[in-house]
Amino acid sequence: MSLVPPFIAPALFDDADAALARVREIYDASVDHLRVALQSFVNGAAPAGRVRACYPFVRVHTDTVARADSRLSYGFVSGPGTYETTLTRPDLFASYFREQFRLLLENHGVSLEVGTSVQPIPVHFSFAEHDHIEGSLTPERRLLLRDLFDLPDLGAMDDGIANGTFVARAGDAHPLALFTAPRVDYSLHRLRHYTGTHPEHFQNFVLFTNYQFYIDEFVRLGHEAMASASGGGGYDAFVEPGNVIERRSGAAAQPGDDLGSPPPRLPQMPAYHLIREDGSGITMVNIGVGPANAKTITDHIAVLRPHAWVMLGHCAGLRNTQQLGDYVLAHGYVREDHVLDEDLPLWVPIPALAEVQVALEEAVAEVTQLKGYELKRIMRTGTVASTDNRNWELLPSRHALSTPERRFSQSRAIALDMESATIAANGFRFRVPYGTLLCVSDKPLHGEIKLPGMANHFYRERVDQHLRIGVRAIELLREAGVDQLHSRKLRSFAEVAFQ
Repeated sequence: MSLVPPFIAPALFDDADAALARVREIYDASVDHLRVALQSFVNGAAPAGRVRACYPFVRVHTDTVARADSRLSYGFVSGPGTYETTLTRPDLFASYFREQFRLLLENHGVSLEVGTSVQPIPVHFSFAEHDHIEGSLTPERRLLLRDLFDLPDLGAMDDGIANGTFVARAGDAHPLALFTAPRVDYSLHRLRHYTGTHPEHFQNFVLFTNYQFYIDEFVRLGHEAMASASGGGGYDAFVEPGNVIERRSGAAAQPGDDLGSPPPRLPQMPAYHLIREDGSGITMVNIGVGPANAKTITDHIAVLRPHAWVMLGHCAGLRNTQQLGDYVLAHGYVREDHVLDEDLPLWVPIPALAEVQVALEEAVAEVTQLKGYELKRIMRTGTVASTDNRNWELLPSRHALSTPERRFSQSRAIALDMESATIAANGFRFRVPYGTLLCVSDKPLHGEIKLPGMANHFYRERVDQHLRIGVRAIELLREAGVDQLHSRKLRSFAEVAFQ
């Protein structure tokens, strides 16, 4: 026998707010049911049967190929048929869901159906933010948990939709979103683990870096902004790992602010957040070194559906005319990182996105006060190669049919790092606008390798300026409006409707 919450019948809605309210009602009832049963189990009681609760779903059906303005990059289904997706965390995604619902209603003129799906909510995903229930159970009780509650099922949370490999079974609905509810919940939990901050602190614009120096400067800017009554340009709070929250000068503390505490050690990829009330602030993550980290963190941040992410980091300059401290604006990528080969074949091109490119170039010009031919002296646009071999220079080259140096030359690459191509490729895969602005920190092909004295001088000279350029680029993207940012270049033949 299954113990399930009271059934809430599917219903049709012509209003986005009403549809969202029904999603909340179903989700809250399901999670409350699981939490009550789980607490009883932790206290020693045994449920009378298997405990189950399911996610809400939203569904839309259209019989016509007619759709909205062809200039749109999301907000409509690709053709006649039935489309649906499961939903989670309406508290976190309220504004996002409301906007997607509004666009579907506006662009297709048909009702939305909201009801309870048949996809179980894994009991781990029902835990409240500060619950650590499973750790208090004996090994025997943890085993029994598997018999009485649904646990995460990896078969329900793969990336087939995003990868373009998902094929609906005959009679099933087509996907309405890139991610199912279990996939979203899985990533939300991973974000807490990797970044040391709650998902609700993440903003819609994300900066990635591969060096702590940039984070130190971002922290300084964050505290500086909070010392101002204006929040340094509209920012309301600054959040550090451990969910340590600093409000702008004169702002009152909010419930839950006192729950944060600095962690005893930094997480693997710490995140810092300059928060705006509408979520349009800036999150910065130190992903560390290597394409595996770059893929891991973007796999999970993607479920938050940010408006853009940009890589700011160091690179090896591959041209003799480059100087240490010069900037590289990537307009193409050579992918020798390998971590996405199974998800995104190497024959898939990763295009530059004009809106992001323009914002980055304008930001460099503003911050450096250079323009035209003088700007070209310190910034070069070209191909960036990313490798998974940090010591590629040490590979034997005698009698080799192909060497990294030869491949980089043939590809016209002007810079080399270990993360940028991964971040751009995952942006392409997950339909998140992306960009890359790197700074040359060494020139291994030309005898200028990183040495302590040289590196320290370089960091002092360039990190502050580079970060300010990245922040200014985000501000320019925000000012231009997200409607201009999202690109039809990222749409597949049969794209999902949700942004």
